Amino acid sequence: MSALERPSLVNSTVLVVGGAGFIGSHLVDKLLEENVRQVIILDNLFTGKKENVVHALNNGAKLYIDNAENQEALNYIMEENDVDIVFNCATKALNYSFMNPSNAYLTNVLVLKNLLELQRKKAFQTLCHVSSSEAYGSAQYKPIDELHPLAPTTTYAAGKAAADLLLQSYVNMFELDAFIIRPFNNYGPRQNFDGPLAGVIPITIKKILQGGTPEIHGSGKQTRDFIYVMDTVNLALTVFPVIPPGEVVNITTDQQMSIKNVIETISNVMSYQGPVIQKPSRTADVASHRGSAEKLQRLIGPFDGTPFQEGVKNTVEWLTKAIKN
Repeated sequence: MSALERPSLVNSTVLVVGGAGFIGSHLVDKLLEENVRQVIILDNLFTGKKENVVHALNNGAKLYIDNAENQEALNYIMEENDVDIVFNCATKALNYSFMNPSNAYLTNVLVLKNLLELQRKKAFQTLCHVSSSEAYGSAQYKPIDELHPLAPTTTYAAGKAAADLLLQSYVNMFELDAFIIRPFNNYGPRQNFDGPLAGVIPITIKKILQGGTPEIHGSGKQTRDFIYVMDTVNLALTVFPVIPPGEVVNITTDQQMSIKNVIETISNVMSYQGPVIQKPSRTADVASHRGSAEKLQRLIGPFDGTPFQEGVKNTVEWLTKAIKN
């Protein structure tokens, strides 16, 4: 099947695996605006939260609380629902791979393997797999394009890279309509802000809100290519009709900045003028990330991303309410 023959999202039944998570729940909300027939959410609520999808459930989405690593759970959902399209957002946070390295790796591989087996047996038509820029490892050249070597530095990233290769082999062997999007560093409302799995932006905002002190691990010169979560979702659905099977596309709005600059931006937005604690570097931390948007622009034309300061402001507003609740 070519991209031209791909089913339209309109009037399709769409399954979002990991749909109660950070990116997945925003994707679910966006799909409901696209006049799909039915949105089905599958999530084991490991890091996903039911409150992320309350709005979607009130607007006709269906939620299964189960584990996509279990082939039988997926088989059951496919038997119960006439699914056309699957978006795979299932993963466990990168930080989790430092606590349980093998499980973080296996989740990325097993969920996709289960989906590809179902697709091979014609249980559904099209698969959009959400990978991660972490699969590239630290930049060997910049900006990182889709031909950059896969050189993961964590088991989380190794699982992402392995899953991507698995998908491409299934496409080659069985002519499946499956493709890969590789978002860079997402931030925004609904990102996990609690405990050791929290991301740098929400954890910094939370510390300042609660009278704590922000932290920088290492020099703070390490860079990330941050992308606002709503931009990721919009770009994913824009590229959906046109990316050929088996191909990869970076999802980036090219807003590379250092962690030091991120902390400064959050401090400015929140009018924080206190100290910042310097801590030792984290093991296996990626030093530099900047994604090439050239292929994405070739596929969908020019686009604008949400300015970082605006995205941070929206995240602060959301987190202020979330902590009060």
